[in-house]
Amino acid sequence: MTDAASPATSAPYSLDIGRVMAALPHRYPMLLVDRVEELVVDERIAAIKAVTINEGFFQGHFPGRPIMPGVLIVEALAQAAGVLAVESLGLAGSGKLVYFMAIDGAKFRKPVEPGVLLRLEVSFVQKRATVCKFVGQAKVDGQLVAEAQFTAMIADPPKA
Repeated sequence: MTDAASPATSAPYSLDIGRVMAALPHRYPMLLVDRVEELVVDERIAAIKAVTINEGFFQGHFPGRPIMPGVLIVEALAQAAGVLAVESLGLAGSGKLVYFMAIDGAKFRKPVEPGVLLRLEVSFVQKRATVCKFVGQAKVDGQLVAEAQFTAMIADPPKA
């Protein structure tokens, strides 16, 4: 699992933050994937979000009891899925965007607090050229904290 592995192979490979940023248009404060530990083209991805107390949302969610909002956990899963889709479809650097179409069965099992590594595990359920379905789980220390199924569309960015 090295950054040098080719997406054309079926061997797992990893991506550093530079390659994540090449795959996704998101930037601070909305980039929620810090690295990819393992990506298997056309199958699955395991990515990491380092959850720190410096995240802006912790100021108000909640004062005295900081908890990562569930919608941001689902967004982190979707971003990991976006990296998986872009890498699997050979679209890295193409300018294509991955848009949410549907979120189903989202469940939140435990709160996510600052100081943890949030592991984002996403797999394809269905992959087509423009629409993909995924299933994802977010874990902390191996324990399930959230899960969801979601659908995304790959498309050109909107005209300015």
